Amino acid sequence: MKRLLTLLALFSALSVVAAPAIAQDKPADKPAATAPAAAAPAAPAATAQATPAPTPNKGDTAWMLASTALVLLMSVPALALFYGGMVRSKNMLSMLMQVFVTFSLIVVLWCVYGYSLAFTEGNAFFGGFDRLFLNGTFDAMKGEFAMGATFSKATPMYELVFVAFQATFAAITCCLILGAVAERMKFSAVLIFMVLWFTFSYAPIAHMVWFWMGPDAYTDPKLVDGLTAKAGLLWQWGALDFAGGTVVHINAGVAGLVGAYMLGKRIGYGKEAMSPHNLTMTMAGAALLWFGWFGFNAGSALEANGSAALAFMNTFLATACAVLTWMFAEWMFKGKPSMLGAASGAVAGLVAITPAAGNVGIAGAFAIGLIVGPLCLWGVNGLKKMLGADDALDVFGVHAVGGVFGALMTGIFNSQSLGGPGLVTDWVTAKVGSNPILDQLWIQAQAVGVTVIWTAVVAFIAFKIADIIVGLRVTEESEREGLDITEHGETAYHM
Repeated sequence: MKRLLTLLALFSALSVVAAPAIAQDKPADKPAATAPAAAAPAAPAATAQATPAPTPNKGDTAWMLASTALVLLMSVPALALFYGGMVRSKNMLSMLMQVFVTFSLIVVLWCVYGYSLAFTEGNAFFGGFDRLFLNGTFDAMKGEFAMGATFSKATPMYELVFVAFQATFAAITCCLILGAVAERMKFSAVLIFMVLWFTFSYAPIAHMVWFWMGPDAYTDPKLVDGLTAKAGLLWQWGALDFAGGTVVHINAGVAGLVGAYMLGKRIGYGKEAMSPHNLTMTMAGAALLWFGWFGFNAGSALEANGSAALAFMNTFLATACAVLTWMFAEWMFKGKPSMLGAASGAVAGLVAITPAAGNVGIAGAFAIGLIVGPLCLWGVNGLKKMLGADDALDVFGVHAVGGVFGALMTGIFNSQSLGGPGLVTDWVTAKVGSNPILDQLWIQAQAVGVTVIWTAVVAFIAFKIADIIVGLRVTEESEREGLDITEHGETAYHM
């Protein structure tokens, strides 16, 4: 245990020390500037003005605090129960433990350096270190809170609220990977991998997609090019990701597939029955995920406004559509509709609508939900067989496949000609318009490609480092006995 704690501390320190070679620091007393691409989360710091600064709207603040709590619910207990019900009973507590502790670990790292790397000014790939340990978000001597921006000019929010909201995104993204490597990975290796992957994959991808200088910075057309050059790489390209199709789902799904390959197949995979041990828990987890996802998607509007309402309704609709189409497709090809299929359909719909939630209209939500159900059903069956990896809980087949589909469909259905809300084409005047569909689709495809390559490389290196230090996989004897006993000395059930 001492060795593990020492290693974790070492890697945390190395992660913080290594990034300055990539990120460009700016004066520590300069406020952080954070913000999203058109319709993606962010909270840029408000610029000091001679006139009295506007104050946050209490309704917006209440909505964002509630949304943060809803996203917490998505991980603990929702994802933990969803995953826990699908593993075998001898690994139930192991799954719960991995989700619970990973979530906690990432929240701490987020507050130490993750938020700063993701949402402060640096270069196109990494932020800086202005917000290490959340420095500057609260002045205890003056009793003043730092302000960040929303998507509307002169409409600030408390930066600490944004920090908390985004912490839940970072944490659940890391937890999603656990489903792909379930039932065979050492707990110590899980923790080492998470520190590395969070630092060098999640934080930079979040920065590339969601960091910009904020709407209040765009006061003069002459400033536009210079301000845009300070944004994250994919934001500069114009990639749309409302709540995390690239940052969360593709990022985690591809990392999970890499882990499944590197760990190898579970003992008896393809020969022994490995059915979910408690579908009641899985269904409850899926339902709680759906509930919490309203905070995930609608909260990403950063205000309690029409954009949040659109994201809320699209999340509602697309998910329901995906439940039905997955179920009917499974009924058609397998002869019976299953509860696991319906629950998986719900998650597929939630994943696919995430990048599109506030970026498409109702027609787009219908199309995305109806198509993604059968698509992800193929992803966890036909595609999984083609890939030959033991992705235990189908993280790649649902999250990566659904995330790629949703990201691409965002490029199509964002167009106002197809009922979408369009995007801000001029932040100085806040003018809204639409890009040509094929142009936006190409931008989305490039963003997907960058995310896939980046996370695959980082995941491979992180898994390899963990393997060298402690070994990735438990012994055959431990795997057969179950990780609950061998890794944690507990059992979920006493018969």
